[in-house]
Amino acid sequence: MTTKEKTVEIIRRLKKEYPEPKTVLNFKSTFELLVATILSAQATDILVNKVTEILFKKYRSIEDYAEVALSTLQKDLSSINFYKNKAKNIQGCARIIIERFDSKVPRTMEELISLPGVARKTANIILSNGYGINEGIAVDTHVKRLAYRLGLSKNEDPVRIEKDLMPLTPKQEWGTLSHLLIFHGRRICQAKKPRHQECVLYDICPSKAL
Repeated sequence: MTTKEKTVEIIRRLKKEYPEPKTVLNFKSTFELLVATILSAQATDILVNKVTEILFKKYRSIEDYAEVALSTLQKDLSSINFYKNKAKNIQGCARIIIERFDSKVPRTMEELISLPGVARKTANIILSNGYGINEGIAVDTHVKRLAYRLGLSKNEDPVRIEKDLMPLTPKQEWGTLSHLLIFHGRRICQAKKPRHQECVLYDICPSKAL
């Protein structure tokens, strides 16, 4: 089995385990998805959803984020780590999107990564989950760990890992692969104690001796 064939088999098996692979972040608009994704850096999805449940009731439009005093937005985000920088980036995104993109979150990688606090991972999440566009594969800590353990990438840098995974994966599955690896990483292939005996990938995993 080639690495490409193995990747396709990994996707097939994980789809059976996780039939609805999508982000667990709550949002009702693409800008809300952008806000939630920025907040999710080094924070749990559970905490982010708890914060945005209140935040999204207070801030109803992109203009609300652009016009509020930064200190107020920071206070509203104070339960999230790095809240000062995240608030600054969210407000910066809102103002740039209003000014340059007619209040609509951009639909291209190049435009998205021009926004403050938005790198490829965040841009990929927005494109895939907000617009159904596959421009790449979002690589977080789970994707990084599983890509290495499954023998799909030996790199440490997320951008290089993404470049390793893309040619191995059918383009229409790029967004799906990220979600599948995240779900599997959280539930089975955990960092410290991977649950090998419960893993549907056990027989094709080169790291099963861990």
